[in-house]
Amino acid sequence: MWTKKNRASYNRDHLWYPSDLTDEEWAFVEPLIPPAKRGGNKRSVDIRDIVNGILYVLSTGCQWRAIPKDFGKKSTIYDYFQRWVDDRTLGRLHDALYERCRDLSGREASPTAAIIDSQSVKSAEKGGPRLTRQAMMQVRRSRARSGIFL
Repeated sequence: MWTKKNRASYNRDHLWYPSDLTDEEWAFVEPLIPPAKRGGNKRSVDIRDIVNGILYVLSTGCQWRAIPKDFGKKSTIYDYFQRWVDDRTLGRLHDALYERCRDLSGREASPTAAIIDSQSVKSAEKGGPRLTRQAMMQVRRSRARSGIFL
């Protein structure tokens, strides 16, 4: 319920972009980001700007090439996004935030009950979304990188 006390905790007027992380949110997210790889040059980008850039794209739905220059190079942000998807960093981040939200709302960290409808059972019998996608779409792979996603 929106109360004066509760509404103040969701106020994002003081941030540059509404999708940016507050200092408190960054303190929770920062330990979940993997450190820079050993060897080679040191990381020359601000990881908080990278995370804010990814959150901007996810919250606004804009194209990668339309990211404001405040976040840094769009190719760098996209490369980190791809790397974190591949190594499941974003999945671990999602799970940690999900558990935190449940804890803050007074629930157990993981759900103890689930609701399954008949449609879910039908898709599980067929093999789930992976087989459905294969049946509906022919996979096309290009050797050249597509300029649309950069």
